[in-house]
Amino acid sequence: MDVLSAARRVIDEGPVCDACLGRQFADRSFGLSNSDRGHSLRVAVALEDDADFEEPNEECWVCEGLTDDFEVYAEQVADALSDIDFETYQVGTRTPPLIEENEVLLRDLADLPEDTGELFKSEYNREVGKRVGALTDTEVDFERPDVLALLNLERGDVDVQINPAFVFGRYRKLERDIPQTEWPCRECGGSGKQLAEGGGEEPCDYCGGDGYLYSKSVEELTTPPVLDAMDGDEALFHGAGREDVDALMLGTGRPFVIEVKKPRRRTPDTDALEAEINEFADDRAEVEGLRLATHEMVERVKELDASKTYRAQVEFDAPVSEDDLANVVEELQGATIEQFTPNRVDHRRANLTRVREVYDIDGHLEDETHGEVEIHGAGGLYIKELVSGDEGRTEPSLAGLLGVGAEVTALDVIAVEGENELFDDDEYLRE
Repeated sequence: MDVLSAARRVIDEGPVCDACLGRQFADRSFGLSNSDRGHSLRVAVALEDDADFEEPNEECWVCEGLTDDFEVYAEQVADALSDIDFETYQVGTRTPPLIEENEVLLRDLADLPEDTGELFKSEYNREVGKRVGALTDTEVDFERPDVLALLNLERGDVDVQINPAFVFGRYRKLERDIPQTEWPCRECGGSGKQLAEGGGEEPCDYCGGDGYLYSKSVEELTTPPVLDAMDGDEALFHGAGREDVDALMLGTGRPFVIEVKKPRRRTPDTDALEAEINEFADDRAEVEGLRLATHEMVERVKELDASKTYRAQVEFDAPVSEDDLANVVEELQGATIEQFTPNRVDHRRANLTRVREVYDIDGHLEDETHGEVEIHGAGGLYIKELVSGDEGRTEPSLAGLLGVGAEVTALDVIAVEGENELFDDDEYLRE
């Protein structure tokens, strides 16, 4: 393509601003704005034609003057974000249909190749974007910015989208009968109400009118201080698996991420926030190692293939000797366990046989009918069923090998360890 001849054809199609002229040839030179490129082409065409150089004195029929408003929109964006804490941004543009039609018409009238130049919205994104960066002293991020400003040129305004922020840590649950996340009542669906015999509504008998099966959860004990510190609209709790409601989570704690929707503050003091959460939880739960994290950490936590170590208090139906327990423990050391979906969860789990490993196991008796076992097993190993046998649904089991009924009376998780995962990887954490 002869660039000067093509530029001449564009100029001849009526009043076209420098930006719209230069945009048609954006892929033919670099280091210039489209406006500077268009001006240079206009000068070059005038010199080649031995004509007087003239700036267009009418509004551009292609963009209808919108390329004069880069600064205006940048200031609108900066103003819309003035109360938002952010470090990275991206700008998007919703182009009016008429401008898109004009752009196509110009290229058709000037007989320009389809694969040259730049889209109008690409120029707008870039030109407004670099001005936003200068006004706010922040950096553009095309992958996952803290905020996205969408320019609506048809309406003449700006929509701001605030992307979520994330806090990573580990929690310990220090009180039994607390679920990890809110647990709505399955009878009333969380409404706390049921139909009364004579019509109307009355408090749900199953949950007592609370709408929840448990009054508190780890989520409710940890998210409010984070939501308040980050001034967001909503907080979501993501855990690396979950322990039974009646089990404690002790030792090294369980990895979690709290996701805050539409945060107006993204960089709270995590040490102070950790202290606030622990005070708020009032000894029912506690957190440690609180760090700001990236979006990728959510999937990293949710998909963690973690092994776990449990400590279980066990009650036997008949007397057991230390030698018998020791022999069974030795037999379960390193054993492969087949577990058909346990009776207690078959209403919410698919019926299938899971194969899991016991990595390590130790145990001792406290008296003839009570003992304690510590088990390090693969993720997904059902510990209560490994002890009881679950009516033959778990093979082998402690009860089955002993030939004596056994039941877990108290269960503690004392370690959750990522297999080949490092949660202190800076790629997934923010300073």
